[in-house]
Amino acid sequence: MTKLLKITPQRWFIILSLLIITPLGIFSKYYSGLGEKWVHDYSGDILYEIFWCLLIFFIIPNPQAITRITLGVFSVTCAIELLQLWQTPILAPIRASLIGKFLLGTTFVWWDFLYYAIGSVLGWLWLRQISQFGKLIR
Repeated sequence: MTKLLKITPQRWFIILSLLIITPLGIFSKYYSGLGEKWVHDYSGDILYEIFWCLLIFFIIPNPQAITRITLGVFSVTCAIELLQLWQTPILAPIRASLIGKFLLGTTFVWWDFLYYAIGSVLGWLWLRQISQFGKLIR
């Protein structure tokens, strides 16, 4: 079996993490209760960063790449946030769909950068933990 397809203990932890993070991120948009506005507006930003860090680490399971992965995810999500300043006709139909809203967002908010940074730091810590667990189980 090729290295790309091999499901190592590290990758099992990533899969489990994605199975937890993904529904949390989706449900954060539908949460009602205490702190509803913050959960709707910002918790998803944190979970979004962690999701992409996990997904890329699944594809590139190299512990030496963890910092580059998290910095790359942070850079791309910041660029996507800046892209929201331009409401172009080309992107309008994409942003109108549910997946487009999740991937590209709809409105620019300065505070999102803070929560992207928090999510990236948490993603970095998460990937380091997964890497350590993967080494212990081998």
